[in-house]
Amino acid sequence: QVQLVESGGGLVQAGGSLRLSCAASGPAFSNYAVGWFRQAPGKEREFVAGINWSGGSPYYAESVKGRFTISRDNAKNTVYLQMNSLKIEDTAVYYCAARWMFVTTRDEYAYWGQGTQVTVSS
Repeated sequence: QVQLVESGGGLVQAGGSLRLSCAASGPAFSNYAVGWFRQAPGKEREFVAGINWSGGSPYYAESVKGRFTISRDNAKNTVYLQMNSLKIEDTAVYYCAARWMFVTTRDEYAYWGQGTQVTVSS
């Protein structure tokens, strides 16, 4: 059983940056792919970025490509999401999720964190 805890959310002005962390506990986390998702009020949870177990082949939603960077440190059992040039429409609760193989489909992920709020103001 993998347990995930997100941190790093907060309030930031448009154009600013935040770095989210997803700390994991449980066996063999380094073997898991991790995805970041977000859910804005009244909207469905959507894929943001993902990374495979080795840290290679990061994948991004078009809406964040060039602004967000996903990375992982398996020695620390942590996955990061660096968010730059934040926009008001990035405001959402951000979740990390884990599964054996990387996919972008939300419902394929078995393990989820509790989420961290990101609010971007004008």
